[in-house]
Amino acid sequence: MDRRSFFKGAAASYAALSTRLTASAAQVRTAQAGPAQVTMPVRNEDAAKPRKVPYKRIATEEAWGPPEMFAMYRKLLDENPYAHPGLATMWGDSGGGNPIVARLVDMGERRINDMDASGIDVALLLLTAPGVQVFDAPTGTSLASSTNDQLAEAIRKHPSRFAGLAAFAPQDPKAAAKEIERATKRLGLKGAVVNSHTEGEYLDDPKFWGIFEAAEALNVPIYIHPREPSPQMLQPFLQRGMERALYGFGVEVGLHTLALITSGVFDRFPNLKIVIGHAGEALPYLLYRIDYWQVHKKPFMPKLKMLPSEYMRRNIYLTTSGVPWAPAILLAQSVLGMDRVLYAMDYPYQFQIEEVTMTDNLPLSDADKKKLFQTNAESVFSL
Repeated sequence: MDRRSFFKGAAASYAALSTRLTASAAQVRTAQAGPAQVTMPVRNEDAAKPRKVPYKRIATEEAWGPPEMFAMYRKLLDENPYAHPGLATMWGDSGGGNPIVARLVDMGERRINDMDASGIDVALLLLTAPGVQVFDAPTGTSLASSTNDQLAEAIRKHPSRFAGLAAFAPQDPKAAAKEIERATKRLGLKGAVVNSHTEGEYLDDPKFWGIFEAAEALNVPIYIHPREPSPQMLQPFLQRGMERALYGFGVEVGLHTLALITSGVFDRFPNLKIVIGHAGEALPYLLYRIDYWQVHKKPFMPKLKMLPSEYMRRNIYLTTSGVPWAPAILLAQSVLGMDRVLYAMDYPYQFQIEEVTMTDNLPLSDADKKKLFQTNAESVFSL
């Protein structure tokens, strides 16, 4: 696309968006006097149970992990604590006294009690980071299969409360594609999850594209869930305590998502569905600038059929995990469309009951809230 075509297309696109953005901004100003404030939720002990609402609350980025996986992490770190600095910062203290691990491994009464307390009707469960992606290919492939079997069994016991996404090991792309097919066709899982990079490798590399071919053929989404930044860029984050949710997770998934777009993945697989969390990892806010500089891309970058923002609106879905904030959610809905944004809590990492009420209180119609909390998830994940 040349410079003239970009400005012609972008002018029409952003003019249409500006009307929705102006309306959303007006809604926020009506709901809040003055600039939008960041208000922290009260402690769960002090939070009121969210009210009854005329829609299901389906939470779409809810983590779990089996005890043996954390034991395998500890073994890796015991053998060589310097080989996996990102793993060390995430799971160096993953013993039985870790309260996050206690919630991650519970697939029964405690998890359901937490859902009841926060008004969550259904939780879409996905294997927590870094999942199976720190192991060699045979170990990762075997562990993915085992965790998927365990997840399917938990869903069988609580079919009205749980649904799930399949883990897979990108270390062996052919086996990964087969496992996605097995887990969705035979186990009834609703898509797949990748915990971003695999020891520094990203799925924009064509050697992984058989995974996308399988997902597109099966018509199931792939959720890109964060982990710490790849080894190539980890150190500055680690030195400043920013390698996790404070900033590093968003940088990591934002990079991965843009890498898929700019590599031509969505030209090759036009019906592929990708889901990312945390209100889009800042990408909706930056779409104009991304479009502008894609037109002025470096010579070695592939030529794309569309602007990055157009792939975002066609192939990418966002969840609100960890971001129950009106300005961010309304911006994402305005830029990408009301059908592209799904509710998520980010349990157990950000288990905040009042954040459910904060999302219930968004300045949206009941019909649009039902899309956010329920029907978009039902559509994307075939629930």
